[in-house]
Amino acid sequence: MTPDFWIASGHQLCDRDEAGRLLPTPDLWRAFLARPELVPPEEACGAERALHAALLAEPLHPVAPATLAALADPDAAENWQVFLTFRDRVMAHPTLEAAWLALYREGVAGVPPLFLQMLTQLIARAAMEGEADAYALRAAECLFRPQRAAIHQGALLLADEEVVAARAADGDLGALGRLLTEAGATPREVELDVLGEADPAAYAARSDAHDYALDIAEGRPGQQGLARALERFIRHVLGEEVTIRPTRLIEDADWSWHVGLDSEATGIANDLWNGQAVAQERLARILWLGVLEFRETTRVLPRLAGRPVYLALAMNPAKLVRMKPQNLATGLPLIAAEAAL
Repeated sequence: MTPDFWIASGHQLCDRDEAGRLLPTPDLWRAFLARPELVPPEEACGAERALHAALLAEPLHPVAPATLAALADPDAAENWQVFLTFRDRVMAHPTLEAAWLALYREGVAGVPPLFLQMLTQLIARAAMEGEADAYALRAAECLFRPQRAAIHQGALLLADEEVVAARAADGDLGALGRLLTEAGATPREVELDVLGEADPAAYAARSDAHDYALDIAEGRPGQQGLARALERFIRHVLGEEVTIRPTRLIEDADWSWHVGLDSEATGIANDLWNGQAVAQERLARILWLGVLEFRETTRVLPRLAGRPVYLALAMNPAKLVRMKPQNLATGLPLIAAEAAL
């Protein structure tokens, strides 16, 4: 059995339906309420403290507008309204996966990025349940945590951006060399281990630290691990069985469809598809390409049935990788606007 991983995600606070999709419990909402962003500060008024206590006791308790209007701090009232709107939008759907899809399809304006990150991690955790390949597990972190990219002695490394910044700031130096100096870290060494084995046990023990770097260079296990993570995420969230294989180039005269996995890759792929010239320096930002094929085409747009879908992941000019898994939900050539959840 795969050791537990990403325990800090709070996945153990969810129930699951027969398909393994996540059902939020009151304890999950209590975990949200325990975030420092929602815990009333020392100077908070009694009304805000009472509101927080009432929601801890009954997280799904309806909150009347008058209750928020009674808060002394208008900014606090606005923050609580943001949380309550998010809670209610999520609870309007049968599963967290369905809520995640609806949020991105209907629009996430006004939803704090932190809440979206927490929700995406929960769903990615459910998607990776039972995965026995540590490379796929580490690659799945890219779905919800920004990465910093660097080329180091033939490796194409992705390292957690938050961890790199924290280690560099603390002077936590180590043996890997100047891993990300050229990628924007301070000009000194940052201690990060590159994931070097498929056994998930060692990865799981450190998974909440997010301190393994992943090599996605051609022919390395991390390259295929990213394909595997995307396959599982698509199957779990959209209900579509797909196969994804990494590729070096798109050499397809009938190139019909692509999905950029981040804003940079979307822009580059769109320009290439439209026949525009793309500078070599910009092309070099593409870090990973994949070919996606649907195992059955019932819900694929008829004109694209049997055609490959190309996937691209890129770094921006600052060498940051900010994957947008929602592009898979909105960008694949499927007939139905929603998954069969």
